[in-house]
Amino acid sequence: MSRLLLTNLKTCPTTHLLSTISTNTSYFTPGLNHVERRQEIHLTSTCSEIRKLARLRVVDNSEIGKRAMAEGKPPRCIHVYNKRSVGYIGDKVLVAIKGQMKKGILVGLKQNQKLKIPKFDSNNIVLIDDNGSPLGTRIHVPIPTVLRTILKEKTQAKGADYTKVLAIASRFV
Repeated sequence: MSRLLLTNLKTCPTTHLLSTISTNTSYFTPGLNHVERRQEIHLTSTCSEIRKLARLRVVDNSEIGKRAMAEGKPPRCIHVYNKRSVGYIGDKVLVAIKGQMKKGILVGLKQNQKLKIPKFDSNNIVLIDDNGSPLGTRIHVPIPTVLRTILKEKTQAKGADYTKVLAIASRFV
């Protein structure tokens, strides 16, 4: 006999989807006591917007990024460095990764983009240090070509050299 229990209804600001379905299965096995098994399936849609606590994917080959992604503990966004508090492509974010705080540049997003900016399957970041130079030496995924103009504008305005992120990218879309 199985019973479906709907619990913990969470919604994303942009979509309204069910977050957790718990399945309680109880059955009787001869010779054993009553056994109950609980299984949870998470159906939370990851918000396509980059806000606080959004899960991100490190796409460079930095040591801390590789370890975090291999352990299945992706970095989470703590702060977005802009006035809107919603991250867009090319924005700088502060992330919590492996118990440390690191900065990163958003290089690919799930959310709907402006014209001629591709939409990605995951929210991708490249980890950088305080001067704007990347922690890794290679980016594994293609990054949008429009990122060249965005990062060049931010380099001139902010003083940090974000164009080094473009130098380690091997593919552009």
